Amino acid sequence: MTSIPFFQVDAFAERPLAGNPAAVMPLERWLENDLMQAIAAENNLSETAFTVPSTDGEADYELRWFTPAAEVELCGHATLAAGHVLIHSEPVRFRTKSGVLTVSQRDELLELDLPAAKLTEVNEPDMCAALGLPNSPAWLAEGCNDAAIVGVADEAAVRAVSPDFAALAKIHRMAVVTAPGSREDVVSRVFVPYVGIDEDPVTGSAHAALAPYWAERLGRNDFTALQASARTGVLHCRLEGERVVLGGRCRTVIVGQFQL
Repeated sequence: MTSIPFFQVDAFAERPLAGNPAAVMPLERWLENDLMQAIAAENNLSETAFTVPSTDGEADYELRWFTPAAEVELCGHATLAAGHVLIHSEPVRFRTKSGVLTVSQRDELLELDLPAAKLTEVNEPDMCAALGLPNSPAWLAEGCNDAAIVGVADEAAVRAVSPDFAALAKIHRMAVVTAPGSREDVVSRVFVPYVGIDEDPVTGSAHAALAPYWAERLGRNDFTALQASARTGVLHCRLEGERVVLGGRCRTVIVGQFQL
């Protein structure tokens, strides 16, 4: 029997049992892809993060992310969770499919450095119809799990969105609905049924797109963001040129061993 360390971490969480839960599983070497996918399905969390030590000096760890249904190219909350588990005094660097991502400590927050998305206005009639927002413009975010942002009038409109998940699951898009917030600067909800997640609790990769989207509309490069899922999560967003820095808190809720 093989034992693998297992941590369940609530990321971007102001308290335990909020934010977005991720499993973090540090490995000595990679497992077979099918086995990692099966473990992620067993965990049944929005993401399971697997790490192995890196030996080339450019990064401290290699990092991959799996939903219960598929491997993804970018996941912010599980990277923050992995940083929470593995960080000591110095920033921790992860080599990923989206480049080298760094998690560092700043006062009471962990900060995740991500590439900022490039946004293009597009027509997404099928996605918008599935969201119940027909004839809405959308902005496609390059490299953020095919995120497409749809703006609505206010926080009440964001909370009122009731997607047709069966229709949305047929569309290869991470659908992001956003508006100015009532308490935080902005508010959003995120739907990714094409990878097995109807509504994601808190989504770092979406905010790599929301940061440049809102920086232009707010006229400033830093703001707070509420993801208004049932669990809720708060992110401190900062646009720095072609990078986005997302700050948040993490809470470890389970520590154990995964048995194979």
